[in-house]
Amino acid sequence: MPSNKSVSDAPIVQFTNCRILRDHRLQREDLWVREGKILNPEKLFFDEKGSADVQLDCKDSIIAPGFIDVQINGGFGVDFSLATDDFKSGIDLVSQKILSHGVTSFCPTLVTSPPSVYHQILPQIRVRNGGAHGAGILGAHLEGPFISKEKKGAHPEHCLRTFEAGAFQDLLATYGSLDCVRIVTLAPEMRRSSEVIRELTKRGICVSLGHSVANLSQAEEAVQHGATFITHLFNAMLPFHHRDPGIVGLLTSDKIPAGRRVFYGMISDGIHTNPAALRIAHRAHPKGLVLVTDAIAGMGLAPGRHTLGQQVVEIDGLNTYIAGTKTLSGSVATMDTCVRHFQEATGCSVETALEVASLHPAQLLGIEHKKGTLNYDSDADFLMLNDSLYVQATYIAGEEVWRQDVSGM
Repeated sequence: MPSNKSVSDAPIVQFTNCRILRDHRLQREDLWVREGKILNPEKLFFDEKGSADVQLDCKDSIIAPGFIDVQINGGFGVDFSLATDDFKSGIDLVSQKILSHGVTSFCPTLVTSPPSVYHQILPQIRVRNGGAHGAGILGAHLEGPFISKEKKGAHPEHCLRTFEAGAFQDLLATYGSLDCVRIVTLAPEMRRSSEVIRELTKRGICVSLGHSVANLSQAEEAVQHGATFITHLFNAMLPFHHRDPGIVGLLTSDKIPAGRRVFYGMISDGIHTNPAALRIAHRAHPKGLVLVTDAIAGMGLAPGRHTLGQQVVEIDGLNTYIAGTKTLSGSVATMDTCVRHFQEATGCSVETALEVASLHPAQLLGIEHKKGTLNYDSDADFLMLNDSLYVQATYIAGEEVWRQDVSGM
């Protein structure tokens, strides 16, 4: 049957012999792709009278949406919080390397830094589509400096700031520009934070609560003003207490505005969060869980000394500490490792383990109409995985951008 070229001259690729993650379950169907989008085969057959130009046998692989990492500080020797003349080549290197770990889109994350660093780095971050050059960039995640001194974690105290009169202008002056900013993490107990949350939300920027000593009512108020995310749940916040559960209490709060969902990031690396805590959070609020790596420059490198913004960190196995302390400072886990650990720790389904790294971050950022699913007309960013959830190949816009080298195996 000839392709109907009146609709499009672009080749149609049919991925066969696979199980596709669609509508929250693995379905034995073929995946059809044209011009970087997922195609509806019924429309192709009945409206266009068309067929595939190329068929690819997936050998019974799982096909799932590409992973989206909304909190990654760097990796492979690159630190996104270090102002360098070749910052662009650094971000290009990371975006290329994370393809092998299934990440097709990400938010480069800057930890608390002096204003001069934001002014130098942010103009060099460009929102861009992914491709053979690397994962797509969705915009920056600015974690700090408007956070709590008591819960600063690995953030340098001398760079922390509070909101002065004209709080939003203060934030603008600190960052220099919000053009490419997608997420801002702040502490909601700070005076004047409400007006900042409202202003950021109005501009389509996701506000995340973290590095904070907020009580539950302060956290609920922040959500009522527009905050939608929690930065690395349990880490750098007040521990859960039965009389005031703090930010953690948002997972089961009855004060969330109707029709709104609070999402929360979790570092599922076996270090930052005990498996029991992962299970508690997931069972309490499964639809809000978003896996993040919180990876630092040392990801993908040998143990030793590396940087995180203004600080020196030491990597010891999977542990990363501020040098000379036992303060945890980001992770060296990759996203595919986090997905496998999450499934093992929670005993959840394969579908759930894949969606917390794809669908949920897309929903958080309001891009689920084009990323994080394999629905018709969405972007053809997807992974081939085996049953143990090891990535075999990564595709962006329907093009293979990475494949596991099986030579010699």
